[in-house]
Amino acid sequence: MKKTVQAGHEERPSGLVARAQPGYYPGFSTLRQSDNWDEATRDMVTKRVASPPPIRFFAPDEAALLQAIIDRLLPQDDRILERRIAILPVIDERLYKNALIGFRYQDMLPDREAYLAGLRAIDQMARERFQMPFLKLSTFPQELILKSLHDGVPDPAVEIWKKMPVRRFWTLLFEDCVTAYYAHPWAWDEIGFGGPAYPRGYMRLENGLPEPWETDEVRRVWSAPPDTLSDLDLAARTMSSPSSLLGGTH
Repeated sequence: MKKTVQAGHEERPSGLVARAQPGYYPGFSTLRQSDNWDEATRDMVTKRVASPPPIRFFAPDEAALLQAIIDRLLPQDDRILERRIAILPVIDERLYKNALIGFRYQDMLPDREAYLAGLRAIDQMARERFQMPFLKLSTFPQELILKSLHDGVPDPAVEIWKKMPVRRFWTLLFEDCVTAYYAHPWAWDEIGFGGPAYPRGYMRLENGLPEPWETDEVRRVWSAPPDTLSDLDLAARTMSSPSSLLGGTH
């Protein structure tokens, strides 16, 4: 059945509707609360929307490859193009400044070296397994390669993974992506997060009651795009746990 598409929405070939604001909290905007924040917080948060940092660490081909990987780790097909959250610039800025995340495992390369080595490895895996670069692959084979990293058994096991623990690299990459995404106010809108508590604070601290400025959750039914591992994994999970049928925003 064809869906009715409202203003600010785009119909995807998969049937997934791209929205200006995905998630389960229609009409909610964290930035509408910005007058209640102190000036430093307001400037920092609004800058994440208005002024993503430029790409300065990665070369153009490396940036394009990492963007393709990010698009599989945190797909934003449910967002219209103008409302997609910039993840790559945040990672690039951290590496450009050589800012650490607070620790480094003894058996891991420094973050800068780890990213560059990991990107080379992923592209080499694509060329060996599918005879073309990662960027040229469709969604499904890209996800097969990345899932093998997630599972800790890279397929194919190129030489780089013998020098750098694949699970450590996966954790580094995924944590950077998730951190960048959920630091953005558009992601807060998606999950109904009211934003920084300081200086106003939260009032309703018991029984899960909403704050006056929060919006009630409205669940949506959606299906994953056809050229993806998502629904295949979902089918396997639902055989063992009916509760896994609950939907999500990605």
